[in-house]
Amino acid sequence: MTMTMTMTSEDDGMTGRRRDIPPEERSAYLKERVYVTFTALAVVIALRSHAEHLEAGDAALTLAVTILGVLLASFVAEIVAHVITHDAFPERGRLARAARTSYTAFGAVTVPLVLLGLAALDVVGVDVALKAGQTVLVVTLGVVVVSPLRRLPLPGWKKAALVVAMAGVGVLAVLLEVLAHTV
Repeated sequence: MTMTMTMTSEDDGMTGRRRDIPPEERSAYLKERVYVTFTALAVVIALRSHAEHLEAGDAALTLAVTILGVLLASFVAEIVAHVITHDAFPERGRLARAARTSYTAFGAVTVPLVLLGLAALDVVGVDVALKAGQTVLVVTLGVVVVSPLRRLPLPGWKKAALVVAMAGVGVLAVLLEVLAHTV
């Protein structure tokens, strides 16, 4: 069975939502984007606690390597889970979907990396770049959740509960990271 990956007017640009992609794959895009964004947020918060002693290139490298590591781990986990569950190596199409899911999730750190690039060019300070990157990542989490929710036929209170839950987890992650660097 072949599957096309054409963009439609229903693409939201964040979760890879396309009418011709099965719900399980759209779910994988969304989950991966959330994982990567939370990881990037934790890294940026940790880097901010050392910003006065940090070069922009080192911060960018730390963020990029961490996210690449998370994506590679996720990709390998997907393959291992498939092998264990199905007793066979995934077919080429399945591998391509897993790679696409990981590749698109890297987009979550594009803006923070560009900001760190501007810091490397002395356009902004490292702390400013990291603070702006942190803000972008928090907003990204909101968009990743709200964008697909607006199309769902759920009552408003359920949509609001999901957004509040995601925001609560995001705030908790930020608070825990800040606490870890103040103790």
